Amino acid sequence: MTAKHKRGRTGISAPRGDLLALGNVTDTLRSGPPAPAAAAPRPRGGLRAVGLVLGGALSVQFGSAVAALLFPRSGVAGAVTLRLTIGAVLLLAVCRPRLRGHRPGDWAAAAAFGVALAGMNSLFYQAIERIPLGPAVTLEVLGPLTLSVLAARRLASWCWAGLAAAGVALLGQGGFDRLNPVGAGLALAAGAMWAAYIVLSARVGQRFPGADGLALALAVAALLTLPAGLLGSGTALLDPTVLALGATVAVLSSVLPYTLELLALRRLPTHTFAVLMSLGPAIAALAGWLVLDQALTVPEVLAIGLVIAASVGAVRVSAAAAAPPAQP
Repeated sequence: MTAKHKRGRTGISAPRGDLLALGNVTDTLRSGPPAPAAAAPRPRGGLRAVGLVLGGALSVQFGSAVAALLFPRSGVAGAVTLRLTIGAVLLLAVCRPRLRGHRPGDWAAAAAFGVALAGMNSLFYQAIERIPLGPAVTLEVLGPLTLSVLAARRLASWCWAGLAAAGVALLGQGGFDRLNPVGAGLALAAGAMWAAYIVLSARVGQRFPGADGLALALAVAALLTLPAGLLGSGTALLDPTVLALGATVAVLSSVLPYTLELLALRRLPTHTFAVLMSLGPAIAALAGWLVLDQALTVPEVLAIGLVIAASVGAVRVSAAAAAPPAQP
C-alpha cells in the first residue's frame, strides 16, 4: 500500500450496542413501555459515568487505529471478518443466548439486525480506506442524526439538520474533491446502515433479553462477511500476528466499549449519554491525528464542529419530544 493510502486508514466504528447515540431515538421508536427512570445520580457517580462513556469512545477510535495495522496484512474484507467473527465468539461466550423458545419473527429480526451490522461495518471500513477517520465518522453520524430529526418531528429538528448540512458542505469544500467522492459516499451509506441498525436494535431488544439479540446478530454478520474475507485474504487470516491484532480490535471496538457504555447508562440519563456520544467525530479526528498522522484543515475542523453542534441540538429536541407531558 502507498503512503498516501496509509494516512486514510483506520478501523471500524463502534459496534453500536450503544445505539442510543443520537438522542432518544430508540425510545421514540420503541412500541413497548419505557423503562422506569433511574434515581438521580450523585455528582461523583455522574462524573464516573461520564468517564465511562468517554473511555468507551476512546476505546473505539483507538481500536480503529489498531485496525489500521490489519489492512496491509489482511485487507479490508479480512479485517471486517476478523473483527466481527472474534467479536461474535467473545459475545456468544459471555452471553450464551438461549436458542429455544423464539418465534420465527424473532429470528427474522435478529437476522435483519445482523445484515445491518455487516453492512455498516463493511461500508465504513471501505470508506476509511479512502478518507481520513474524522471526516468519515462525521459523515457517518448523519445517518443517526437524520433518524433523530425524523423521530422528533419538530421544526427545531430541521434547523439542526440544516446546520449539519452546512457542516457537510464545508467538509466537502464544494464537491468532496479532497475527500474522495467514493469514500464520502461509502461513509454516508454506512450512516444509513447505522440508522437501520438503530431501528432494528429497538425491535430486537424487545424480543431478546439482555445482549442476546446483539450476540446473535453479530454471529449473523460474521457469517455474512466470512466468504469475502476468506476469498480476499485466505490463509493470511490464520497468521498469529493477524489473529492477535484482530482480537485486539474486537475487544477495543466492541466488547470493552459496549461494557463501559452499559455501565454508564445505569448512572446517566439517556439524553446526557447521547450528548457525550455526539462527540464521536471529534474523538475520531483526535485519534486519526495522534495515531495515524491524519492532519485536518481548518474548514474540516469547523465542519466537524458544526455536525457535533447539530447532533447535540438534535439530542435535546429528541429528548424534549420523548419526555412525558407535565401533570396539571
